[in-house]
Amino acid sequence: MIQHNFRLAILAILTSSLLAVASHASDALPDDRPNRNRGPLALNVFSGAMPMPNGIQVKSGSAILEVVAVRDDVIRVRVGIDGKLPEDASWAVLSRSRQNSTDTTVENNSESVGFRTHSLRVKIARSDLRLSIADLDGNILQEDPVGWPVTFHSEEFRVYKKMPDDEHYFGLGDKVGPLDRRGHSFTLWNTDTFEFQESTDPIYKSIPFFLTLRKGRSIGVLLDNTWCSNFDFGKASVDKYSFGADGGAIDYYIIYGPDPKRVLNTYAWLTGTPPLPPLWSFGYQQSRYSYETENRVREIAMKLRTEKIPSDVLYLDIDYQQQNRPFTVDSQKFPHFSEMIRDLGQQHFHVVTITDSHIAHAPDQNYSPYNTGLRGDHFVKNPDGSLYVGAVWPGPSVFPDFTRQSTRDWWGQLYGEFVSDGVAGFWNDMNEPSIFLTPTKTMPPQTRHRIDEAGFAKRTATHLEIHNVYGMENSRATYEGLLKLTPNLRPFVLTRATYAGGQRYAATWTGDNSSTWNHLRLTTPMLLNLGLSGFGMSGADVGGFAGTPQPELLTKWIELATFQPIDRNHTAKGTGDQEPWVHGSEHEAIRRRYIEERYQLLPYLYTTAEEMTRDGLPIVRPLFLEFPAASEDNHPLDLDAPDEFLFGPSLLVAPFRFADELDSYDVILPPGDWFDYWTGERVTGASKPHAVTRIKIQPQLDVLPIYARAGSIIPMQPLTQSTGEVPQGPLTLRVYPGPNCGGGLYQDDGTTLNYQRGSYLRMNFSCEAATGSLRVHIGASEGSYHPWWKQYKIQVFGWDSSTASVLLNGKSNIVKASLDPEHHVLTFDMPEAGEADVRISLLP
Repeated sequence: MIQHNFRLAILAILTSSLLAVASHASDALPDDRPNRNRGPLALNVFSGAMPMPNGIQVKSGSAILEVVAVRDDVIRVRVGIDGKLPEDASWAVLSRSRQNSTDTTVENNSESVGFRTHSLRVKIARSDLRLSIADLDGNILQEDPVGWPVTFHSEEFRVYKKMPDDEHYFGLGDKVGPLDRRGHSFTLWNTDTFEFQESTDPIYKSIPFFLTLRKGRSIGVLLDNTWCSNFDFGKASVDKYSFGADGGAIDYYIIYGPDPKRVLNTYAWLTGTPPLPPLWSFGYQQSRYSYETENRVREIAMKLRTEKIPSDVLYLDIDYQQQNRPFTVDSQKFPHFSEMIRDLGQQHFHVVTITDSHIAHAPDQNYSPYNTGLRGDHFVKNPDGSLYVGAVWPGPSVFPDFTRQSTRDWWGQLYGEFVSDGVAGFWNDMNEPSIFLTPTKTMPPQTRHRIDEAGFAKRTATHLEIHNVYGMENSRATYEGLLKLTPNLRPFVLTRATYAGGQRYAATWTGDNSSTWNHLRLTTPMLLNLGLSGFGMSGADVGGFAGTPQPELLTKWIELATFQPIDRNHTAKGTGDQEPWVHGSEHEAIRRRYIEERYQLLPYLYTTAEEMTRDGLPIVRPLFLEFPAASEDNHPLDLDAPDEFLFGPSLLVAPFRFADELDSYDVILPPGDWFDYWTGERVTGASKPHAVTRIKIQPQLDVLPIYARAGSIIPMQPLTQSTGEVPQGPLTLRVYPGPNCGGGLYQDDGTTLNYQRGSYLRMNFSCEAATGSLRVHIGASEGSYHPWWKQYKIQVFGWDSSTASVLLNGKSNIVKASLDPEHHVLTFDMPEAGEADVRISLLP
């Protein structure tokens, strides 16, 4: 949220005051980690082994290598170099999962020691401690290379693995670059990177989890280490990948699929799933830095409603605050703040306000967050015990010590007045933490954090250890605080910085992107890799944050964002207007039509999101997640179609990779039949099981190619102007006949936690095609929630006959059908009456 020229202007003003209060802090403080002068240490000497009920412990001199089975399909590897293992604690892995174990069978011979589970075989070579993991069919899933043992240099360590020529790597969150991480190296150190580019690294998040895919088989690897870490996928050496950190423990997990969906299911079991977001968060969201006055906010809201652009959310960036101080309101710019929130709520707008992760250093200024934080000893300190003070938007600022439960409790209650006013959600920005006037853009390395957290030993840690989890614990404090303030309402928290497991507390976005065609292209792989890293609830600033987008760029970006989890239009201070109506009526009409399509797809989107909260599968998915063996040699199909993705399980989105070019391009469809989402035309797939279908597309401004998967049933609703408006009319079921035909639907009240007590609706649909006929089954509903519809509209695609007989539960002549030959769809309405069986047949 930092604009470069604006930052320069304020930094000059801040410098003198900051130097006076920050004299105790220094970015050049010596590193006081223990054993700093220890020489290189390699784990390559076998000194003995001891079997354990769930694995094995091997000694190498004074070092200990422990390999255990957390589950039959999850192996945990830990190393202790001073005769004992490090503390068994984690910010990322859930306690119940980390402490889980399964019995194993010892497998020792003259060459190796190890064990077997019901899924995996683990071997450690007696000659050099090389670790290998295979499935029970003998397929090597991960293997240490010869001559490259686990190595320590002082406190730093490095772990090496063989890298087969045909293995591919995905994950690490929203790192920029291609979807496949192979051939690249990445540093994980949360960093404020305004106007990041394709080569920028590190950026805002540290999610040390990646997924491998080779010959249709997949594993996941989670390095549970919060220090600055690095992952190299063949950049340094073409036949090895490696990972390591500047400090902390070697503690990593290997998750076996064999398919990538199962890997993500298990990663969610380890680190948690996202909570079910409120329904309104899936609506269109309008923001900028900043809508600076109450009048401007009301004007934007009125324009959205007048122009009939469906929308649900308005954001307030830092200028609504008094002197940029979190948890304040500028009464001059927003003289009727609570009334404005109430009025917007009556128009079905939800307001999300920013609260950056710092507190203004304002002694004797009647600033309650500072005063109460100081009394409660809630701020991060310098090594000498004084307050650490750094410059951010309010000027000199102090920083909550979020590794303390009591500090998170204090932070959470600061939201009380906003919640009482009706503010619906909160946006935690600048929480890398981002700090001005420092060469590192963040706190000095030896700044002290106090760990006072269940499951951890109480101790003091330097910022080097806590930096990468600071943003996650900030969003955790916000999320848990909102649950305490309104125990039956779903919190909505948006965070910029986070760590593995942070999906339990907040949604996220890709940070300060730019209004360029290249950044539009970067959006898809960034969101896909976020989804593969646990953050299925994510988005990118639509239109770009830095700069003013060209009209065509904004239009294409709004089209693409229709099919992403979070659809937020956001831009920087000093840029041009970026609302849907800018650039004239032609562009506005296209943009409105796509936003309307998103609202009609809300039943499908919300159902996919609810599944994500149970199984960890993201809303937007790479092709290989649904089609892991789609190609002849089982390489990921995404390598051939780098910007295509799936929106849920059934819709394929195929934007042109270089959308600013005018040339035609190929859309690659995975094996099977597909339907053009806009025209209804069936695209018949190739006859071979591993053959893809290619379609030549000529780019058009108003068309984003979308394809529906044959065998899908997609629920849709009548158009509304917000999620707060009850749809009027039937629930539409779009039936695309094909193999294993089916679909689902999930509904609840969209705002409360009543669904956890049974107040929800869950339904399954199926279809079965035969020559000249089709059977559609509407399953019995589960749960006590009563939906809004009283009728179904059934649309059967791929039907080209003008005559049909429709039987509902065996009774004929009560349902009338009509054919739309242009879109190849047969449509009929039927009453909602519980479980139902519909048979459609050609008439002679």
